[in-house]
Amino acid sequence: MPESALALEQLFRDAGFPEGAYVNLFATHEQLSTVIADDRVQGVSLTGSERAGAIVAEQAGRALKKCVLELGGSDVFLVLDTADIDHAVEHAVGGRMENTGQACNGSKRIVVMDTLFDEFSEKFLAAIGGQSYGDDFGPLSSSQATATLTKQVQGAIDQGAEVLVGDNSPEGNVYTPTVIGGVTPQMDVYSQELFGPVAQLYKVSSDEEAIELANSSPYGLGSVIICDDLERAERVGDRLDVGMVFIGAAGLEGADVPFGGVKKSGYGRELGQGGMLEFANKKLFRFAG
Repeated sequence: MPESALALEQLFRDAGFPEGAYVNLFATHEQLSTVIADDRVQGVSLTGSERAGAIVAEQAGRALKKCVLELGGSDVFLVLDTADIDHAVEHAVGGRMENTGQACNGSKRIVVMDTLFDEFSEKFLAAIGGQSYGDDFGPLSSSQATATLTKQVQGAIDQGAEVLVGDNSPEGNVYTPTVIGGVTPQMDVYSQELFGPVAQLYKVSSDEEAIELANSSPYGLGSVIICDDLERAERVGDRLDVGMVFIGAAGLEGADVPFGGVKKSGYGRELGQGGMLEFANKKLFRFAG
């Protein structure tokens, strides 16, 4: 059993949970199917891919078990209006490069208002191009992950997208941080999740255009809005088809707030009170008289 798994079990024991309250299972797909169908299992929660989510949801539904699915994402990072471009760039880079770009709610589509675009893009490209291996990013999780990302970026290039910084020539599983531009709705990459250190950069000229672009994705996990006018940011955020809106910064998730999305990003919520209530039996008591 991996040391990290043992450490997690130990945290539960140290917190006073009874033996067996948290158990790591390292099982095959077939074994997991048996676990899901077992009458002792009351609910299923998955963090994974769309494909895995569809399979687990089908199996859970067949067994009449509630499930929560936290799947992929292609989150937008909207820069609408700010007097602090450096702050916006810092959080755009952080939102994209977290875990070497391998985060479901990473900021993958950077959408910038035309009045700020030139200054923002210059600084953003320089920051992404200045990322240092070992200090700022590491290898991708597997050779398959590297091959998939490389194929996606090459497909975008073949369909007319432009590499603004970086390249598409990984060394082993080390993929150079990259930004692509000129992406159009006709390109495959427009509706894909890029699970690695590759950002898409877009320019828009109005809030309406930004909202339309954001909502055109089949995913709807999270989003970040940078805007000094908080009322405007809230109005825009209210119209985004997502489960989470972070205003003013990336990385505002936490154990005390619900986490999850809509559309192909899944359904249900993890963490916070919302996450706890997902699998709670909301039992009714009603007395006569």
